[in-house]
Amino acid sequence: MRPPGGTLEHLIRTGWRFWSSGLHKAVALLQATWIAYSQPVPAGRGQLLTQVLLCGSLALAAASLTYCWLASSLLYPLGPSAAVATACGLLAFLGLGLVPPTRCLFALSVPTLGTEQGRRLLLSWSTATLTVAVVPNVLANLRAAGQVLRCVTEGSLESLLNTTHRLQTASQALGPDGQAGSQGLTLQAQGDSAAAFRLHVLRVTQQVLEDFSGLESSARGVALGTQRVVTGLFMLGLLLDSAWYLHRYLTDLRFDNIYATRQLTQRLAEVRATHLTASPPAWLLWAARPRLSQAELLSCLVRLGLFTLLLMATAVTVATDYVAFLLAQAAVDWAQELPAVPVTLTIKYSAAYTVLGHIPFLFNQPPPENPYLSAHNSFQWELRFTAPGCPLLPAQRPHTAAPLAAGALQLAACSTVLLETYARRLRHSIAASFFRTQEARRVRHLHARLQRRYDRHQGQLQDVSSCS
Repeated sequence: MRPPGGTLEHLIRTGWRFWSSGLHKAVALLQATWIAYSQPVPAGRGQLLTQVLLCGSLALAAASLTYCWLASSLLYPLGPSAAVATACGLLAFLGLGLVPPTRCLFALSVPTLGTEQGRRLLLSWSTATLTVAVVPNVLANLRAAGQVLRCVTEGSLESLLNTTHRLQTASQALGPDGQAGSQGLTLQAQGDSAAAFRLHVLRVTQQVLEDFSGLESSARGVALGTQRVVTGLFMLGLLLDSAWYLHRYLTDLRFDNIYATRQLTQRLAEVRATHLTASPPAWLLWAARPRLSQAELLSCLVRLGLFTLLLMATAVTVATDYVAFLLAQAAVDWAQELPAVPVTLTIKYSAAYTVLGHIPFLFNQPPPENPYLSAHNSFQWELRFTAPGCPLLPAQRPHTAAPLAAGALQLAACSTVLLETYARRLRHSIAASFFRTQEARRVRHLHARLQRRYDRHQGQLQDVSSCS
């Protein structure tokens, strides 16, 4: 019977062997799948079946992504989007299955996303997504605030005109007897001029709201059209960049031939020329080593600083959207809570006259008054600061998904700064896997280049020793 400590150690070792064996099997399966995918002509039925399954899966994924991109992001109709996505899926399946360079081009487009071209594509998606979501939303909130101003202006003018009309009615209710004394109440309202002023103010506010609405619609259309054009151009640029790399790789032996690969190491070991890489030149990069050079790190830091400014600009844009929403919401809530103020106007009018009032005054007595007229009128109305027939527009809440998607795209673009060197190495490895004969020629060319450098260096050393 094993002690508890030995049992625990045995379990750990068994679990490690299980995970290690599973990992090796997974790596072996991936390598076999990649070999089958990169073969120009399948070597057997297994590789043929693997190629068909991979090409079908990639074509289905491409069709699904195309449909989601057209229908959700670019807001095309569902019918045309499905038709275009189906056509793209069929073309992708035929191209991947029948044309081996197409498979290489498709595989090269993945690491190309980690290069400068891919970074531009991600940033264009981010900017377009943020613009489509934020700019129309800010304009909609400004239009809601303008509607509040219009309703308050219209309601205040109506209350003012109503008050003027009530006062005029009160003055007319006194009748001609109101002018019997030395004091009188005279109030005249020019109804036509007041109505014209009210219509002028309403026309101005309506024109402002229509301008905001038109600007909002134009901003949505321009942003969506820009997103469609820019995304299409950069997708085309991504494919063209991959095709340009493949063309240069196949036609120019010096292009991107700066990697000390496993094939180069094997060739140098076969011809006993490993001394050529004992003191390698600065331009020679070891493809299997993940370490970055000092110049690459400095370039990454500079680009990361620029991305920090971009992230700050994005944060300011999103904050502007939230500030516009809060202001519009506060204005709408304030206008909805404005109470109607009841107004009551009570007019009491009494008139009396005296005859020979100076005679009682001589005897220090009040003069007798004879009532002539007595009136008591009451008028009631309400002061409303918002017009009943003017609907208030709700404040548009900022979209959460769009800024998050834009931020995720910008972070992905930021990560490509650090991964660009590895993406270039991966792109070279993919091309080498598809075109092994061309890679062998490139290895021979790189070997000859290293040999010439070594011979030149040895000649300089001999000249220095002979001069000394």
